Amino acid sequence: MSTTPIHSTRNLLRAFPSRILPLLTTTAETKAKTKTKAVTVVPPSLSLNLQRPRRFQPISPLAVPRRTATTSSKIDPAAIASQLSSMPSTSKTPASEPTLFIDGKWTHAKAGHTRPIINPFDGSTVAVIDEAGSEDALAAVDSAARFFRTSSWPHQTCTSRTALLSKVADLLQRDKEILAEIETKDTGKTLQESKVDVDDVTNVFRFYAQEAKKLDTPKKIVSDVIPDSVESTTSHVPVGVCVLIAPWNYPLLQICWKVAPALVTGNAVIIKPSEVTPLSTVHFVKLLVEAGAPMGSVQLLTAGGASVGPALTEHADVDLVSFTGGLDTGRRIIASCATTVKRCTVELGGKNPNIVFADCDLEWAIDTVTTAVFLHSGQVCSSGARLIVEESIADKLVAGVAERAKRIKMGNGLDAASETGPLVSAAHLSKVEAYVQLGLEEGAKLVCGGARPDAKSHPELANGFFFCPTIFDRCHREMRIVQEETFGPILTVERFKDGDEEHAIWLANDTKYGLAGGVQSGNQERARRVAKRLRHGTVWVNTYGSYTPAAEWGGFGMSGNGRELGSKGLDEYIETKHEWVETKPAPPGWFKGQAEVLQPANVVKAKL
Repeated sequence: MSTTPIHSTRNLLRAFPSRILPLLTTTAETKAKTKTKAVTVVPPSLSLNLQRPRRFQPISPLAVPRRTATTSSKIDPAAIASQLSSMPSTSKTPASEPTLFIDGKWTHAKAGHTRPIINPFDGSTVAVIDEAGSEDALAAVDSAARFFRTSSWPHQTCTSRTALLSKVADLLQRDKEILAEIETKDTGKTLQESKVDVDDVTNVFRFYAQEAKKLDTPKKIVSDVIPDSVESTTSHVPVGVCVLIAPWNYPLLQICWKVAPALVTGNAVIIKPSEVTPLSTVHFVKLLVEAGAPMGSVQLLTAGGASVGPALTEHADVDLVSFTGGLDTGRRIIASCATTVKRCTVELGGKNPNIVFADCDLEWAIDTVTTAVFLHSGQVCSSGARLIVEESIADKLVAGVAERAKRIKMGNGLDAASETGPLVSAAHLSKVEAYVQLGLEEGAKLVCGGARPDAKSHPELANGFFFCPTIFDRCHREMRIVQEETFGPILTVERFKDGDEEHAIWLANDTKYGLAGGVQSGNQERARRVAKRLRHGTVWVNTYGSYTPAAEWGGFGMSGNGRELGSKGLDEYIETKHEWVETKPAPPGWFKGQAEVLQPANVVKAKL
């Protein structure tokens, strides 16, 4: 079985030899160890910065597994993906149609740049979109800020704005089939998953159409220290101009999580989808316009972060930035927002533990673990990528999950028989392949997967960015594949001694992230006890992956700050204003005017 991470860069190598060749080098030691023709991808620079929780003993990000004499790897998967994704992808090829929506009009990018959108199933071009630049970004901010300052939209009640959300929900369901097909061609996920996404975002709009009405009633402040003649109340007002940045894995879902609460609370929004998967968002903005969103309340920029990011995040007229995506980008956005002290909420992914105790039903656990990690080819921020399992059932559970993983049917997301699709891009495939190589070097035991599907036996997958579901057993906490978000179909397995509940909890919390986790046990009391001690924003007990718009979503630690969904999801987009009204006004009487005039005579004369 090949573990060569060169396949996905083959076309890029031909196109950009001067930029790709320096990234590739052969490591003889690795070849001898893995007994394959391995190619180790080495970035020009190494930037790891794996920060450990302070409550645990610090561990070097290049720590070597104790059971092997292997030297520390120089592979940095994140740097590889960054190098590949930063290569020129814009052109002067005309866009299929205008994909920028600025000041109430669909328009092309002012600089004329465009970007091809690639179907990850076969590498074909789905569409050509406009690539906005800083000039377009400034125009969008100007339109949004002008609208917010001059329109009545921010001053309406939330109840009056809920009609827009209800109309959008109806239109989402009307265009469900269209949106699902666009999403599948854009991301590679199965059509079934895409349809579920449309239903989910419909529910988000309907939830906020009801929840937001609660904000219209001012809260009366009652206190013994407030005089009887005073009416003290707090009310809510919109933040202002909000930049909403969505990731590539759930483009429609994630942007709707932001747009629904932002609009219903009276803000103006600038939508920036991922440059990799923007097409469903373009259609979604058309639905917002059709539903009656006021001109100027919605702007859309299709572009890479480097093209428009600084112009948006550093602009003084932008009041809030909401970002979902990678940790490194999130850090840069937070720092950029700090220059103007604007509000910034970020969700930055996770490395999510799934604890399985020996008293659970084995077949049920196999199915739960498999779904938790391999859904959408592992490209899920809450993916249960860290299996922490009780020793006595570990072998059987791992064998069962491996058998199930080998039989997952990969294919075209539009094919109803497909159970999972490809990875989103060639760059991301290279990153995942590099993590597999890293796992081998770190001494983890490869149970299954670890390579692309065989092109001879599966020619229909040869042109896509597919990667086989992969399981690494005998992992431990010092391995980078255990601590870093691989964002692919990779499951790592850690074991704890039978009955050592404390160790399982300790392992689950031993991460710089804290987005989500799971506890699977036949003992409900134990499962809930363990769940309460996990430092993660969402914890599933005897299931994995479900959510509701009525409950908040977000993480601890480096998984980000702030919350989406639920009532707190509204709070991100509002300011609280306190009004103190004296119903029986009287002179304060603070200054009596009894002292002699102390002002110098020359100053008095000058003023006269």
